[in-house]
Amino acid sequence: MKAVLKKTAMIDSDNRPWGRWEEYLNETGYRVKRIVVNVGQRISLQKHAQRAEHWVIVAGHGKFTLNDEVKPIHTGDAVMIPIGGIHRVENDGTEDLIIIETQLGVCIEEDIVRLQDDWNRK
Repeated sequence: MKAVLKKTAMIDSDNRPWGRWEEYLNETGYRVKRIVVNVGQRISLQKHAQRAEHWVIVAGHGKFTLNDEVKPIHTGDAVMIPIGGIHRVENDGTEDLIIIETQLGVCIEEDIVRLQDDWNRK
């Protein structure tokens, strides 16, 4: 039997200086996004007051920061970011770094505190 692939409809998206995010589910208590970090780019060093995040790396590799620890990440890895955890991901590879992010808690885009940002966003 052949597997049937069905493309899930995107409900929101945004291009960022480092790449792009796409939202596929947003229901009470959880939200699912696909994050694409371009080669040589990184997201801001940030934290969230109302949500935890679970990331699964589905393509590429890079460096993941959680609080004071920096570790390499590769396709197939998963990381958990607790509420208040200071985090960042950087694409140091040669292809797009793609992450499936599941947010848990109060999942609003405004729940972001940027501690350091390459583009001086607040």
